[in-house]
Amino acid sequence: MTLHAPEARRGKSCGQRGEGTHRRGDMQRICIFCGSQVGTNGLYRQAATALGQLLVRHGYGLVYGGGHVGLMGVIADAVLASGGEVIGVIPESMMARELAHTGLTQLQVVSGMHARKARMAELADAFIALPGGYGTFEELFEVITWAQLGMHRKPIGLLNVAGYFNALKALVDQAIAEGFIRAEHWHLFTMADDASTLLEMLSRKEIHET
Repeated sequence: MTLHAPEARRGKSCGQRGEGTHRRGDMQRICIFCGSQVGTNGLYRQAATALGQLLVRHGYGLVYGGGHVGLMGVIADAVLASGGEVIGVIPESMMARELAHTGLTQLQVVSGMHARKARMAELADAFIALPGGYGTFEELFEVITWAQLGMHRKPIGLLNVAGYFNALKALVDQAIAEGFIRAEHWHLFTMADDASTLLEMLSRKEIHET
């Protein structure tokens, strides 16, 4: 099931970019994984807002989990306020719990969590993880694993706000050192401390159809 916002509340679609926007490479929409909480550090909210605004300036649409809470809601609101396109994908169970954002360009309701992740990946041309919890980590590592298995060649980035992902990087380094991850698979994701740098790095990566 797909729900559309009223025309007056929609952001521009990727085919209706305003003057001054530009899109690099083949990326049109970027999937954002992030927390359903805002976290204890105010920098997380600031980073989500800034990234949302930056996506619109570069002409990218947002694909995300469809919620109105936490950093999910923050980045969706930032993109919408800047006139951008936001596509949310949410399971029926979360609709029933009234967690869905009702003002999106488009809200797609799917049967469950697996269908949600598959649909977000299908809609997006790249992925970025912001700070989040178990769900964010699970989504991030799944798309990294899919890339490792050759199921897609879409760029994956981590926005390392206030050093949030430093421990995750150390964990991956440890797994490589212990022989559980091949050293050449470190390049499957990119990490940067600021959004502009991260988007620039992702735009330079070659993107192939899955």
